Amino acid sequence: MSNASNLEDHFEHGHKVSPVLPEDVKNYLIDIDGTVGEDVPNEEPERMATAEHYPDALRTLNRWYQQGHIITFFTSRTEEHREVTERWLQEKGFRYHGLLMGKPRGGNYHWIDNHLVRATRYEGKFTELVEKDVTIQVFKD
Repeated sequence: MSNASNLEDHFEHGHKVSPVLPEDVKNYLIDIDGTVGEDVPNEEPERMATAEHYPDALRTLNRWYQQGHIITFFTSRTEEHREVTERWLQEKGFRYHGLLMGKPRGGNYHWIDNHLVRATRYEGKFTELVEKDVTIQVFKD
């Protein structure tokens, strides 16, 4: 299932606005280092080609891909690391739709968007996602 075939046209005030995926399709943005494989800093690119992957991440992400969800890797690796990263993902068997390089480094991310955003912090194991009530920051009315 391609990304384009999942997008629905939306209109506001008679004007076309950015497309939205159907509610049952998720647009996953997934980090690489320390999330789907061994944490390799940009300062040690020689390790990128031989880093171990996490088998539970591979199984889960490929299942999500097969279910029709959009899988995009979003990494702090730079463009100069694109070739080795794409080769590593292919060799390990990850199925995905896109690869975004140059994510800001350092963590403590706060994503602001006009579309619904859900965040899940990876803490060592890919398992089923479950609903949980948490406190979030929102813009003051």
